Amino acid sequence: MKNTAKARLGEAIEFLREIVRIPSFSGKEEGVARAIAAEMERLGYDEVKIDSFGSVIGRIGNGPRAIVYDAHIDTVGVGDPEAWAHDPFEGKHEAGWIWGRGTSDNKGGLVSILYGATLAKASLPKELSLYVVGSAMEEDCDGIAFKTIISEDGLRPEALLLAECTGLRVYRGHRGRMEIAITTHGASCHASAPERGENAVYKMARIIPEIERLNERLANDAFLGKGSIAVTKIENDTPSLNAVPDRCEIFIDRRLTAGETKESALAELAEIAGDADIRVLVHEAEAWTGKRMSMEKYFPTWTLEEEHPAVQAAAGAAREVLEREPEIGRWTFSTNGVYTAGIEGVPTLGFGPAEEEFTHSIDDRVSEDDLLASILFYANYPKHFSA
Repeated sequence: MKNTAKARLGEAIEFLREIVRIPSFSGKEEGVARAIAAEMERLGYDEVKIDSFGSVIGRIGNGPRAIVYDAHIDTVGVGDPEAWAHDPFEGKHEAGWIWGRGTSDNKGGLVSILYGATLAKASLPKELSLYVVGSAMEEDCDGIAFKTIISEDGLRPEALLLAECTGLRVYRGHRGRMEIAITTHGASCHASAPERGENAVYKMARIIPEIERLNERLANDAFLGKGSIAVTKIENDTPSLNAVPDRCEIFIDRRLTAGETKESALAELAEIAGDADIRVLVHEAEAWTGKRMSMEKYFPTWTLEEEHPAVQAAAGAAREVLEREPEIGRWTFSTNGVYTAGIEGVPTLGFGPAEEEFTHSIDDRVSEDDLLASILFYANYPKHFSA
């Protein structure tokens, strides 16, 4: 199989370059979704469809036991194009690297599972069905695509593997997260006599340092790491630049480690915020298909035990491909696992090309070597899983 994978690596790289050239920001993935579906058809998948939320789902095999490979097909923006050494939508291939927006997060992973599953087809155990998912809108709202995939498409596998960046390590969890808003209210008045009103910004200014101090005392977990909290945006309402603001709002990124929950995180903020309003944000999504969905921005912490058969199968597949003992760890960032594992309880883990540090950066890239190893991993995983 290794020789076959090497022989088809050029084909996989060219397809990666093709989909990098198709911008696919969250909610605008139609072009790349249709390109992936067409490639699945060309590669001989047994079934290919695009679901109502715009995710691509391909199936190989007809067995009663399902495995899902997932990579999201949307990307973040590019920021200042002049800051890039390469055109972010060229798909430049040079010196063993493929460059461009999404090569690391997560189109390189998509190509890995797309071609890995193709190579697995000839030897796929008869009891398995292998699904390859290109999921929509992960960057805007982790996991929202799987509300449709699990609840409406009816796809609930025995194991779900995320092809997010792991640097060829096996990952089995990560911290959860929340997006929270705190709002203070005051009374506006003319700024020439501020004592006549109540300044909402001043009220917020007393809260922000307490949030900074809260970050220092949050829980720490030996595997997942420390919980964190950060103010990421501040806004205020005022009738004019000569008036005292009557409303101020801050937005918070809260990362949750083991043992921390939505309830505990909100209780900590309530102690700090006094009479200010606190709310968890809700994401309102419209897919490129026109389907609308909403999801509260609370994404639970999750882990899968290292002894779980799905993790041990991944370790076996990685060991075979890498010819060494694989590292087993966790992501720093968040993935679709917050929904599949954190909410739905589906055993979830991951293996993918590229390092996290390349994601969302002007150095977005993936190496040929990582692509080849990841394709081989996903080609070999089913036999280790069914063993």
